[in-house]
Amino acid sequence: MSATRSGMPPGGRHPFLRRLGLVGAALVISASSVVACTPGGDDEQGDRRSSASLQRYYDQKLAWKGCADFATSPREAEIFGKAPGECAWLSVPLNYDDPGGAETTVAVLRVAARGTAQGSLLFNPGGPGGSGLLGGLGVVAQMTQSRITERFDVVGFDPRGVGATKPAADCYTDGGTTRGDEVFPLMTMTASLTEEDTRAVFDRCAKGSGGVEALTQMGTRTTARDMDVLRAALGEEKLTFLGQSYGTRLGAVYAEQFPQRVRAMVLDGAFDPNLGTIERRLSAYGGFQGAFEAMAAACAKAATCPLGTDPKAWTANFQKIVQPLRDKPVPALDRELDFDNAVGGVIAGLYSPDKWPTVVSGLEQVRQGRGDKLLELTFDFGGGEPNSVVNGNFTEAAFAINCMDEQRLTPSDAARLRAKTYEVAPFMNPGGDPASGARDGCEFWPTPPTLDIPYAQNVQGLPDTLVVSITGDPTTPHQGAIRLAETLDSALLTVEGEGHTVVSSGKNTCVDTVAADYLIDLKLPAKMPTCSV
Repeated sequence: MSATRSGMPPGGRHPFLRRLGLVGAALVISASSVVACTPGGDDEQGDRRSSASLQRYYDQKLAWKGCADFATSPREAEIFGKAPGECAWLSVPLNYDDPGGAETTVAVLRVAARGTAQGSLLFNPGGPGGSGLLGGLGVVAQMTQSRITERFDVVGFDPRGVGATKPAADCYTDGGTTRGDEVFPLMTMTASLTEEDTRAVFDRCAKGSGGVEALTQMGTRTTARDMDVLRAALGEEKLTFLGQSYGTRLGAVYAEQFPQRVRAMVLDGAFDPNLGTIERRLSAYGGFQGAFEAMAAACAKAATCPLGTDPKAWTANFQKIVQPLRDKPVPALDRELDFDNAVGGVIAGLYSPDKWPTVVSGLEQVRQGRGDKLLELTFDFGGGEPNSVVNGNFTEAAFAINCMDEQRLTPSDAARLRAKTYEVAPFMNPGGDPASGARDGCEFWPTPPTLDIPYAQNVQGLPDTLVVSITGDPTTPHQGAIRLAETLDSALLTVEGEGHTVVSSGKNTCVDTVAADYLIDLKLPAKMPTCSV
């Protein structure tokens, strides 16, 4: 498994890993009660044998212990050793259509409320592929002044295919050099693929990820069902949930499947549930172009800006810097920076305005013949270098999850996506023929996607929910949040500014007040304010 790949579909890497303090946080742990709940929902309509087989999962008691066994790298072991969280394994059916068959385990972390807990708050940090164990620690470390972490035990879990949950997605070869691995630089979509390549990546994923059945159970709908088993195992009659980025998709799917079991749900940095795969990715790439232009405008205030001061020339000047890297990488750290990693590093920096100066100085450094800064951004986004990696299988998990969520593309669809991407996000254009070798890396998955886009439609019986969105979000554009709020009949908190997700940072008093009042007291403002970052 490789930890240095930067490519992935748009939708959100884990910004919590770089902005949330994971080490040295003063976290306090306490025990919570566990009571039995019944499965209900669709399972009540199954035969008695299936219902009884599933019931045992809902009746389980979590055995909390230290988190050392849940680390997937030396760096994670260090983090878990210093952060006083407690962990447990949640048993779930490998396949909910066969609850009496094979079972698997989901990794769960709990951090106690700073005060008297009124219940558990489940958190998903995004991705897909983000580790909820690490994300849960990060939320608590950041939200030290928030009433949210004072009143809730924060519970994070690694979704199917992610991190410590078993089996984890493992799709790279050990050396990371085979043709099948060429599927993965998806951020820039420069790989020229053949049927042999995409077949090879399926074979490798199936072999490394627990087999075909396990691989095809890594979609969002399966993870949402795991969340309901976890809700019951935590002793919660109803779910209180905070999801950001991809977590908004997971939350919306849970709301669709189990609307009567939702207590409160905050969805921050929203996926539009109505957009098909091509449309959603184009929306995200267009958002990156907007963020690129906002960064360039900030850069242009200085005469030394490597992108120049003429807005009409910003993209062309950027391409002059990075396109030559396709044929002539530059030295960077102890390796080289190529086009894919350069653009991947820039996109990583576009997620947050506080990274823009690093992107600008990195571009200037490339002009001088070095790529250290942009490669560091790429490593940061990818979870770290091999000797310090956290959430190391993020890219593979994102790929496996998306293969079971996103609509499958024909080669002509993939070619159209590439061509349209460079129309809406020309700064990403590598030059050459965009359609060359365009294929869907998931084309040999043996089962169709299970998400069923559009999802979360006409949900009945769902209580009030809250969608939060930054107007200048680079990867989940604000319009998508408006659409999600309309679809779920949610309240919408608009936050003016730039950036991707805001609630879990704990740094915005306006946002935190609205979110805390809602999550704790189920109260929403009579007139929703407009916050800013």
